[in-house]
Amino acid sequence: MSKVHNVVIVGSGPAGYTAALYAARANLEPVMFSGLQPGGQLMITTDVENYPGFPDGILGPEIMDLFRRQVERFGTVIEPKEITKVDLSQRPFRLWAEEEEILARTVIVSTGASAKWLGLPSEVTYGGFGVSACATCDGFFFRNREVAVVGGGDTAMEEAHYLAKLCSKVHLIHRRDEFRASKIMQERVLNDPKVEVHWNTLVDEIAGESEPHRKVTTIRLRDAHSNEKRDLPVSGVFIAIGHKPNSDLFKGVLDMDEVGYIKTVPGSTRTNIPGVFASGDVADSIYRQAVTAAGTGCMAAIDAERFLSLEGAH
Repeated sequence: MSKVHNVVIVGSGPAGYTAALYAARANLEPVMFSGLQPGGQLMITTDVENYPGFPDGILGPEIMDLFRRQVERFGTVIEPKEITKVDLSQRPFRLWAEEEEILARTVIVSTGASAKWLGLPSEVTYGGFGVSACATCDGFFFRNREVAVVGGGDTAMEEAHYLAKLCSKVHLIHRRDEFRASKIMQERVLNDPKVEVHWNTLVDEIAGESEPHRKVTTIRLRDAHSNEKRDLPVSGVFIAIGHKPNSDLFKGVLDMDEVGYIKTVPGSTRTNIPGVFASGDVADSIYRQAVTAAGTGCMAAIDAERFLSLEGAH
């Protein structure tokens, strides 16, 4: 029979890494499965200015590298694999990374959240050829060109602000007449001379060329009130309309809200299954910050350690 791990951590953003740090320091020998996006959303973030302890800011991938080195120093085993199936009906819990079976006394879910898309077929057609959900990954390719950002929350403001540093002009497309974003982010964008806001406007289509190279050339906009359509020439389109929790693996197993965020017992990271804990953005529909994710990662490791101690397993 394969080894039964004390703690298996699914996901590797700030929540997963912090859970690993605390679990490793408690001699629980955690094993982390880093998944499809190792390091989580901070890997696609440039300047992290609001994480305590970095007065000059730090690049997202840089801070995640520091997280990784710190957990490895204390003995966390990081597996660069994705968990594809789970059986939480009995203990030890069983998880699979493709064909490999993993046994666990406790599981910490920290799978995060992923970008949402508009659902246009042309998003797929031009994905990676002018359509992106990450300005910091792809903004470099649109230096001194005109681009569009779609959205009205903090994500959209961050993308627009970042792109304005690189691009000749940023068109911010929003379907309503006011932003949902925090006031400080709104002001930063509204005061930027390179950002033009298109209120009450929807994106109907993304168009471009396929020869000699596939690329975006235009977006078709529609007025939300009059339905009047117009074309706007742009080289890139950045979709920034929010995130979906990466919880599909646990559907029908762990209790979730209607959107898919995993429910936890208030004041803890405990889920409806004893021994399974949830931390970070997969269980947080409100704050979704690196520092809150890290905080709940710490909570999850302490909850798991106490759970194992009460069982006498540790």
